[in-house]
Amino acid sequence: MTVDGEVRRLSGEADEPGWEVDPDDEWGVAVITTVGRQLRLRREAVGMRAAEFAVAVGYGEDLVYKVEGGKRIPRQEYLDKADEVLGAGGLVAAAWEDVKRVRYPKKVRELAKLESQAVEVGVYESNGINGLLQVPDHARALFEAMQPPYSPDEVERMVAARVARASIYERTPAPALSFVLEEAALRRPIGGTMVSRRQLERLLEVGGLHNVVFQVMPLNCETHSGMDGKIELLKFADGSAVGRSDGAFNGRPTSDPKHLRILELRYGTIRAQALSPRESLAFVEQLLGET
Repeated sequence: MTVDGEVRRLSGEADEPGWEVDPDDEWGVAVITTVGRQLRLRREAVGMRAAEFAVAVGYGEDLVYKVEGGKRIPRQEYLDKADEVLGAGGLVAAAWEDVKRVRYPKKVRELAKLESQAVEVGVYESNGINGLLQVPDHARALFEAMQPPYSPDEVERMVAARVARASIYERTPAPALSFVLEEAALRRPIGGTMVSRRQLERLLEVGGLHNVVFQVMPLNCETHSGMDGKIELLKFADGSAVGRSDGAFNGRPTSDPKHLRILELRYGTIRAQALSPRESLAFVEQLLGET
């Protein structure tokens, strides 16, 4: 199933073709404002009122005004339908190439860009399941449980962004990926039994890939070097790297060689303390059988 197919489940406004624009995302605002203006000019050029256009494309008039006013990010199907209705010969549909670059929140885009460039990614998660490993329903359950609560529209956008990051598994050449997750996170039934089963199945699927090393930190581990929180390490083809840890350097990303050596030491020690990859996959299979 495609990313759009996975996330097209929420009802109400979330079923509309797009997401609200973050006013603090200057680039995103500029792109969406330009696309919206072009849509309005083309609609007016063919003599269609907003209400007529809304009926023709199959969406609400309020949504049309939001897209044209640069307040909402249109999805690809909206632009395709608008292109057809306006007889734009593919010019409106082509705007998707610009829109898709800003459809997700700024912070997510920055993270996804780094992940898309990394040749090695190492992650230790102290509380949950890393976003690169989450199935859509697990991600949705997490976002819906946050306080203060997100709107359905915000949940929709964040789930789509998280699912899209999984494109890292399709890269060629494949990056080397390693994950260490806590046993407690695997046992927590986020989203209910069926969602938990799908999540465990996903871990087995990803853990079986040739470029992925997946490990579990068991609860009975008497020595644990990851009690300070999450660790992330990304290395790039030019030899540079960036890392971050909840418990070091104020939690901020760092590329300082001295800082990176500390994070690499911690991460390497955590991997040594965790179950082996084979033991970890066997453990997940056991949990799946119990779920």
